[in-house]
Amino acid sequence: MTHGDPHGDAEVHGGAEPPSGAELHSEADLHSDAGHNQGRGQGDQERLRRWRLVLGGQGSDGTGCSLSGADAAMDRTLEALYGSRGGDGHGGSGTVAGRSGGPQGAASGARSGGLGGSAPQVARWLGDIRTYFPTSVVQVMQRDAIDRLGLAALLLEPEMLEAVEADVHLVGTLLSLNKAMPETTKNTARAVVRKVVEDLEKRLAARTRATLTGALDRSTRIGRPRHRDIDWDRTIRANLKNYLPEHRTVVPERLIGYGRAARGVKKDVVLCVDQSGSMAASVVYASVFGAVLASMRSLATRLVVFDTSVVDLTDELDDPVDVLFGTQLGGGTDINRALAYCQLKITRPADTVVVLISDLYEGGIREEMLGRVAAMKAAGVQFVTLLALSDEGAPSYDREHAAALAALGAPAFACTPDLFPEVMAAVIERRQLPIPDMAIHQ
Repeated sequence: MTHGDPHGDAEVHGGAEPPSGAELHSEADLHSDAGHNQGRGQGDQERLRRWRLVLGGQGSDGTGCSLSGADAAMDRTLEALYGSRGGDGHGGSGTVAGRSGGPQGAASGARSGGLGGSAPQVARWLGDIRTYFPTSVVQVMQRDAIDRLGLAALLLEPEMLEAVEADVHLVGTLLSLNKAMPETTKNTARAVVRKVVEDLEKRLAARTRATLTGALDRSTRIGRPRHRDIDWDRTIRANLKNYLPEHRTVVPERLIGYGRAARGVKKDVVLCVDQSGSMAASVVYASVFGAVLASMRSLATRLVVFDTSVVDLTDELDDPVDVLFGTQLGGGTDINRALAYCQLKITRPADTVVVLISDLYEGGIREEMLGRVAAMKAAGVQFVTLLALSDEGAPSYDREHAAALAALGAPAFACTPDLFPEVMAAVIERRQLPIPDMAIHQ
């Protein structure tokens, strides 16, 4: 039970470990703090301080270490969320105070954290965690507060949205609350979502366009290239029969070169995205990538989202925020119906890439789903399944369906946003996909 990297993920406080913040130093920094414990070394005192923050008790935690000042305030913010009552959804007496925050808790001997029942208390707590912890930890603590304390409803209030630290996970929560959101909150919610989307576009758009533009150029081969456009690897392989051993050289009878970017559409891309609740982060990233792909003239991009119904959001692709608010997270999953719709929209199968983004927990007709994938593959469609498009690590997915798709030549694997441009480039060039090592079904 150690804090680890102060900029890492949050850990649980009281029964589990809390996130470490700006005041919780790394092991390398332990000896830089002055020790105040009688006769104990500097490192020992700092370790006791950190254990005290982890355990969240007073005399009962066995450390004999008391907190004051910023440490005590930090402990109260952790206690409010990770204390014994912080995880039951009740939230204490309406104040952001744990055992160390008042005499009542000290007298009772029981931990009594909570965020209270009123929005002002939560807003104050949100401000406190930003004071004591780095942004990455703040985002994790916010997610924990939503999950452990049932604070999703408070996100429907504009003042709450203005107080939170926006990230992909918060966007997913807002989208799931979209239908219940009052009109007074929607403008604030859109502003929060737009900030996250713009940050993602800044990080992902330029690299995606550059990678795919190069792939599209290379995928168009010409037989009479200029010298700088010669694809030497393919040219040598095509002329190996003309190898002259005595001169140790190949005489090329036929040159193969990269084509120059041409006007008009070269590839059709269909993003078919599962919008069930478990795919929230993937929906956010898919919307951003859909907008980026749609901005490229050489690609004709279609975005289809589905649960048990199918919605074509292609007309909204000029603004990914509109796309996101056009989704409806939650509900069941009918992949077969979604693929049937996508199949109807394919007019150039040999020049079409279909990317299914789903955890493959199919509620529709399994045999028909697999049959549609097989039919598209037979027609020349490049078909890839992404079990997740996010940074959340190994996803939960239907392994039987993933294996069945892989057997059809449609690899199924999880993909991070940073890897997605490389995956798309490989698909366009019809070369081996850069499947992560963690992927099982290839």
